[in-house]
Amino acid sequence: MKLNLPVLILRNTVLFPDIEIKLEFETDIEKNVIYEAEAFHDNKIFIIALEDINQFSDIKNMPKFGVVAKILKRLELPNGKTRIFIKGIIRAHVIDYINTEDYIETIISTYSDINIEKNIESGTIKKLYRELDECIKKVPYMSNSILNLISDNNSLDKVTDIIVNNLQLDNNRLLLYVKEFNPLKRAEMIVEDIYKVEQLFDIENDIDKKVKRELDEDEKNFYLKEKIKLLQDELGEISLKEEEIINLKEKVDNLNADISIKNKILNEIDRYENMPGTSPEISIVRNYINFIISLPWGIYTKEETDLSKIKKRLDDSHYKLDEIKDRIIEYLAVKQESNDINSPIICLVGPPGVGKTTLVSSIANSIGRNFVKISLGGVDDEAIIKGHMRTYIGSTPGRIIDGIRRAKSSNPVFLIDEIDKMSNNYKGDPASALLEVLDSSQNKYFKDNYLEEEYDLSHVLFIATANDISKIPDELKDRLEIIYINGYTELEKLKIAKKYLIPSICKNHGIKNIKISDEEILNIIRFYTKESGLRELDRLLSKIVRKIVANKVIKSESINLDVDNIEKYLGKKIYESDELINEVGVVNALAYTNFGGDILPIESNYYEGSGNIIITGSIGDVMLESAKIALSYIKANAKLFKIDSNIFKSDIHINVPNIAVKKEGPSAGVAITTSIISSLSNLFISNKVAMTGEITLRGNVIKVGGLKEKIIGAYINHIDTIFFPQANIKDLDEVPKEIKDKIKFIPVKKYEEIYMYLTKVLVE
Repeated sequence: MKLNLPVLILRNTVLFPDIEIKLEFETDIEKNVIYEAEAFHDNKIFIIALEDINQFSDIKNMPKFGVVAKILKRLELPNGKTRIFIKGIIRAHVIDYINTEDYIETIISTYSDINIEKNIESGTIKKLYRELDECIKKVPYMSNSILNLISDNNSLDKVTDIIVNNLQLDNNRLLLYVKEFNPLKRAEMIVEDIYKVEQLFDIENDIDKKVKRELDEDEKNFYLKEKIKLLQDELGEISLKEEEIINLKEKVDNLNADISIKNKILNEIDRYENMPGTSPEISIVRNYINFIISLPWGIYTKEETDLSKIKKRLDDSHYKLDEIKDRIIEYLAVKQESNDINSPIICLVGPPGVGKTTLVSSIANSIGRNFVKISLGGVDDEAIIKGHMRTYIGSTPGRIIDGIRRAKSSNPVFLIDEIDKMSNNYKGDPASALLEVLDSSQNKYFKDNYLEEEYDLSHVLFIATANDISKIPDELKDRLEIIYINGYTELEKLKIAKKYLIPSICKNHGIKNIKISDEEILNIIRFYTKESGLRELDRLLSKIVRKIVANKVIKSESINLDVDNIEKYLGKKIYESDELINEVGVVNALAYTNFGGDILPIESNYYEGSGNIIITGSIGDVMLESAKIALSYIKANAKLFKIDSNIFKSDIHINVPNIAVKKEGPSAGVAITTSIISSLSNLFISNKVAMTGEITLRGNVIKVGGLKEKIIGAYINHIDTIFFPQANIKDLDEVPKEIKDKIKFIPVKKYEEIYMYLTKVLVE
């Protein structure tokens, strides 16, 4: 039977069928796998274990076997980690791996039960029981609890997995058991391992006796060393440590590093060689040697020199985004002409889902460099950037130098994701730690605290991403070349869906293509998504394709999608075009959020009171000041707005709906003013009208930021008229033509212009 399941990768742990284990995760990739399994796969996931952690760097090298498991329980822990309890179900062969944006999926084939004659199965189980019983009696550190676990079980398939799970075997041996689908062959392997345990115990026992006869009181400190020597003599082999030292020194000879680096490593190897095996520092020194040798000293990938080919590859992978594409081409052109190795430090700023991360990966692929990514979301410790000193227990290298190790070259494209989501506390300021990394005059001599040696980062092309540029510290922002990537219009989303998303989704799901019209795609965009990017659209299209493929397999239906069937695949419409409030006292402000532009309805009302102003909606201090300025301006110009001054004796309540979300900024000033006037004078404002601009006590409308993003958000919400500050009129040049053709833009200097226009429209 074939299944399509998300993949969970385990390290240093091997899962078997019918065995339950507890796991904890903290990364977004692993959490995405868990949520995907719960939402779409009946809590089922596919578990694989890696022999080598570097297998994960290339999807082609990942294991072709694993275990289907089921999530029994999930807990969200206070420390931000996710804990799950899973149970293995059945072994499976991997047909293919699929690399999605957020995680890896696989197509697997589960095996049918292997038929074994009852008498053979029963005899084999009895044989295993007897051998285990003898081994437990002979070897004191073998637990007899394993006998209780298998005593009442008559399935050889389950018995072998229970035994293997309780034997003290290394991971490589355990993986061979996972790979073996035949329980009879697994039983043979178990018997071999039991014999090895007994044989090793006999050898160890003999060595103990020989060593004890030769030792006196003064030699007890060398007991373990003598024991190892005798073990080597017994086996006729050289010391494993001696062999390891030889291999390490050969690796150092082959390094393309400076002589000072090589001498540093050789000194550490000598220190490691002279350490007793019981020293608590031996693993620390060994890990350090492994890490420094694994760095790509002097290794550089060869770049593509044909700039036209690079431009074509970028255009084939991503729609538009011309500014960043042109900047990369300019950098490569200058590098070719001047041999200038100093790379720009680019920061892509834009709402989620617009393609920042995938674009950087495409840049690396286009120019022929390796790609590596780190995420700084939630990082509050500068040691995560620059590493820990080796004197600390559990010290590790920083993410920058570890990223270089994973990249396997000294000139990768290095993505620093979510640079705006760092924080600082008593552990230090990670943003300050990044200054050295992202300064081209300093990063040639970058020194990680763990590495303790300088490493040249000047050949690395660093590209950062952020959602909110205001949250990046000024001293760090000064080192960045900011490029804005804005949200997409409906027509842009349509083109991207047809040219990029749908072909990619179909390929990942094993089909050629689906027949879906422009109108159908636009219906999905309008009624099922409300975003500046494409992430939700991609998920919905994937959902449709999955259902179509399932129908094709189950019911032999043709791959076709009709307009009338959209709700069949996606359910009822989530967003309706007339959802904006259309009442007196309600006015649409234009807002800019981390997710792009949006509409922010502002409502006002008044009632008998003592002239108080009440403001609700989780607004910040700046927005509160805007509301007070708006009311003062209205009171001073009550005659102009045909408002009876006695009405100001009433209490006025201003509310910004969706109170769970914090709102801040001065740009809602004109909308708050219009909302109050609408309420006090019973002036109706169409919900197709929106406005933005800061207002002063004299009624001047001041320039605001993020106008392009706000206009795109208004377009998504079907606004047809926008008032904005005249000082922002140059920003209209950046707005796509299809939006300018459908929205009426009215620039204003004074608020009276807005009022006059609205009253004129009402009269007409």
